[in-house]
Amino acid sequence: MGEDKRDVLQGTLDLMVLKTLETMGPQHGYGIARRIEQISEQALRLNQGTIYPALLRLRQRGWIRADWGTSENGRRARYYTLTKTGKAQIEKETESWERVAATMARFLTVQ
Repeated sequence: MGEDKRDVLQGTLDLMVLKTLETMGPQHGYGIARRIEQISEQALRLNQGTIYPALLRLRQRGWIRADWGTSENGRRARYYTLTKTGKAQIEKETESWERVAATMARFLTVQ
């Protein structure tokens, strides 16, 4: 994933966010970022400058929606939820990444 293992390959973050919301249900941006870091076993580090533009992009595409709520520490926070369109997009994005992974696997095994 680039020279820095913490760089996110373009396009992967959208699918990671969608899958996180599918698995965890409504989450605020900080919670989504921490979950992605946890699942990646800290191979990825997401800051506000990475996660919030992705959330905005996903909202603009209609794949997630945002509602205000109260976080665990009593602060006001935006909670993101998958939309019906977002649920359908997970399948499309997953198929696309499986094709890319299979193609890369062929290249890596060529001798």
